[in-house]
Amino acid sequence: MDPSLWQYQFRIIMLGDSTVGKSSLLKRYTEDDFLEGINETVGVDFYVHFLEVEPGVRVKLQFWDTAGQERFRSVTRSYYRNSVGGLLVFDLSNRASFEHIRDWHAEVCEHVLPHRVLFVLAGHKSDRDGKRAVSRDEAEKLAAILGAPYVEASAKSGHNVREAFELLARRIYQGLASGEVHLHEGWDGVKCAVPLALQEHRSGLARSGPARKNKKKCCD
Repeated sequence: MDPSLWQYQFRIIMLGDSTVGKSSLLKRYTEDDFLEGINETVGVDFYVHFLEVEPGVRVKLQFWDTAGQERFRSVTRSYYRNSVGGLLVFDLSNRASFEHIRDWHAEVCEHVLPHRVLFVLAGHKSDRDGKRAVSRDEAEKLAAILGAPYVEASAKSGHNVREAFELLARRIYQGLASGEVHLHEGWDGVKCAVPLALQEHRSGLARSGPARKNKKKCCD
């Protein structure tokens, strides 16, 4: 399929401490590749992937991979507001990275207002047998508090990597359908292939004209 053909674009931000493996997860998902010694992100990197969230509906996923170091936080914070999704990542063998998840979540929620970000919590490096520092039970309890599904994944083995990203993408798509997420002029968290003004014009025509038998999606 032509990469230029898509109905929606979702901007998703990767969140979590340095070295938890955010870049490794993205590289595995977008390129199906794993590098043992991947360099730490400096500032923000970008990745793009296309996904069919349901038959006939193609989404362009634009990922912002943020640096976890404190010295880059002033840069990465500027990207929060134009994100509709966030993958909160911690290292299952690093207790501190798990304990910092609440801080990452709170910081994004503060900066994204008046918009809303939908999250998935990902426990990374599930391949590290015997080195687990965070139990599944306590991770699931935190996910419930944050209102986010929980997934354990490994970029090294590929386990649940696709599932983590696609769970988030489909959650955003469902949020659009339910009204939990709204399109706003000038906000880049969600873009539609049909400009918002044209959508509103079409909606006005539809309301004033004959009733249509089938409900149309925003970009049909």
